[in-house]
Amino acid sequence: MAFENGIIDLRSDTVTHPTKEMRAAMAEAVVGDDVYGEDPTVNELEKKSAELLGMEDALFTASGTMGNLIAVMTHCGRGDEAIMGRQGHTFLHEVGNMSAVGGVFAQIIPNQPDGTLQLTDIKDAIRSEDIHHPETKLLILENTQNNCGGVPLTKKYMRDVKNLLVNHEVALHMDGARIFNASEALEIDPAELVADADSIMFCLSKGLCAPVGSMLCGSKEFIKEARKIRKQLGGGMRQAGILAAAGLISIGPMIKRLNEDHDRAKKLADGIKNIEEVELNKGYPQSNMVFVKLREGLDKSVEEIITEMGNEGIRISDSGPGEFRFVTHYWIDDADIKKFIEVFSTVFTA
Repeated sequence: MAFENGIIDLRSDTVTHPTKEMRAAMAEAVVGDDVYGEDPTVNELEKKSAELLGMEDALFTASGTMGNLIAVMTHCGRGDEAIMGRQGHTFLHEVGNMSAVGGVFAQIIPNQPDGTLQLTDIKDAIRSEDIHHPETKLLILENTQNNCGGVPLTKKYMRDVKNLLVNHEVALHMDGARIFNASEALEIDPAELVADADSIMFCLSKGLCAPVGSMLCGSKEFIKEARKIRKQLGGGMRQAGILAAAGLISIGPMIKRLNEDHDRAKKLADGIKNIEEVELNKGYPQSNMVFVKLREGLDKSVEEIITEMGNEGIRISDSGPGEFRFVTHYWIDDADIKKFIEVFSTVFTA
């Protein structure tokens, strides 16, 4: 399929363009002033998103980073503490916003190779009641866990974590940017998968192809406070139904086809796993991500490989020292995977 310009872009699923159906829906969207609660298309998107994940209410936000920040600031006050994984997006890729903007202290614990946080590490990280300590108010999990290989966290694990947190009155927020990839990989209804979360954010603008936006879901009381914080952060959008119209398609037919991306990630992995110069360093793909690491002693650098692939119309990027992450999405088809395998294989023999 590729894009209109013929480029095959495997850097991320954030590079997806809106589909023709989305563009048509955006052009015809019925709109109003969302800050006044008068945009019917936004209201419909929020209602359907909440229902999809078994939550009471939802809030349309400009981005996943904004959605996560709003969640943290809703659950926590200034000087409170949130626990998160060392490989989590909220720690690695959100510009320290919870501290810089929200005044919330981040406590970091290690992710395991399967993306989880050990229950003993979580328990040990929760602060005891002490005048010298910040108060632990929140734990953040990420599903799928991007930096650990795009791995899904199971319902059982979520339940085990929740049972631990309940005893300490700590809330659970799910950075579910790709939660529908997780539910597809685990073959479980998304509402069932997130049933133990107090709040969840999911992205419309990654593999679901919307041009802009993410959804934050939770209780009615939580979303009421979150809406006010969104406004405080400058996220109160007006005739946002033009964007929400694409989001409605995202949470409909776009979710139902995610298994195609997972299948293509597996085809990609199968096509390159026997290349001597690389290894699948984060395991066989479980969703739409393939991670490979260059073996030591190669003459070619990451930068040279990126350039050579780019010269053939294929965009890739590194995800760490000597490592690549390839992400499949709606705009990658079987022909693109075949071409990628052929070109990537020749890079090491040229």
